[in-house]
Amino acid sequence: MRVCLICVEIFAWGKYGGFGRSTRMIGKELTGRGIEVIAVVPRRAGQRAVEMLDGIRVLGFESRQPFSAIDLFREADADIYHSQEPSFGTYLAQWAMPDRKHVVTFRDTRDLKDWWIEFKYPSLSRAQVLSNFLYEDNFLVHRGIRKADLCLAASKLLIPKARKKYHLATDPLFMPSPILFLETVQKSERPLVCFVARLDRRKRPQIFLELARQFPEVQFEVVGMGQDKRLDQSLRSEYNDLPNVKFHGFVDQFNSNILLDFLAKSWVLINTSARESLPTTFIEAAGHGCAILSEIDPDGFASNFGYNVTDGDYITGLLMLLQKNIWRTKGQLGMEYARETFSVESSLQSHIQLYESLIES
Repeated sequence: MRVCLICVEIFAWGKYGGFGRSTRMIGKELTGRGIEVIAVVPRRAGQRAVEMLDGIRVLGFESRQPFSAIDLFREADADIYHSQEPSFGTYLAQWAMPDRKHVVTFRDTRDLKDWWIEFKYPSLSRAQVLSNFLYEDNFLVHRGIRKADLCLAASKLLIPKARKKYHLATDPLFMPSPILFLETVQKSERPLVCFVARLDRRKRPQIFLELARQFPEVQFEVVGMGQDKRLDQSLRSEYNDLPNVKFHGFVDQFNSNILLDFLAKSWVLINTSARESLPTTFIEAAGHGCAILSEIDPDGFASNFGYNVTDGDYITGLLMLLQKNIWRTKGQLGMEYARETFSVESSLQSHIQLYESLIES
């Protein structure tokens, strides 16, 4: 079996987002099970036209020449073309290889309200947001989604949202992403809360950092860096002097267990984003016994496994979780659910079974 993964990024060459992380993880685990994997993605700085990454053959095309991906889809000559979040590449793959099977996984279905938030809080620039919208959400993308042989959703909240947006005849199937978990978890003796995300505008990291002023007895640690270097440096300059704040910078989770070790000792993951789908960090943190403190509540992760913030009141939420070790009780519930639902073996076996079923049909 040969599988071609299609995405707007892969977790390498300076681009480290959730779509790319899932693409690389799925590709890596599929190759480990004897399946040939090709990924077709836009080229980033320092990326050659053909690269090998964790056993994945990565074919890169110039982002300003998207139609050049057609030749790469033909070169891949795959049995299954699987889009990790739909994009113009989804449509082009069907155009290039109409007689093969095409699968789409919805990872962050965005309606107009979501795109407006992206525009309001751009990671780099509003021009980049408009460019992303045109590539990822044009009418040909919608057509490609409706023509796909199978539609999946990485979170339950996206099932009705994607069906409504793309006018699908049936519900997408829930397909949990593969997530790695450490076998043992040892929590810090001192209260430790964390922020694991890019230091971008939409993530609103300043809310997390301002909390540190209100809780001097709690250690606040940040894992991640911003795409906008000026914003990143501004945050570090303003908050580095707080004795209970520590910046770790970017951590490559494909080359070490540093991130998982960090989550294994943290008490609470705090997410302050203006908008998210189901962040991988929610699953990773819950799987290591962290309570979730967040305004967004995808698939009930905050309300069931932590505290769902209302009216922006993170102070009350953190106070509640720290009182009487409620964070530990919530974290245990989250750990049981995450490990049962998102294990690598279970997820990959489900992927392979779907692929085999499609090929047989």
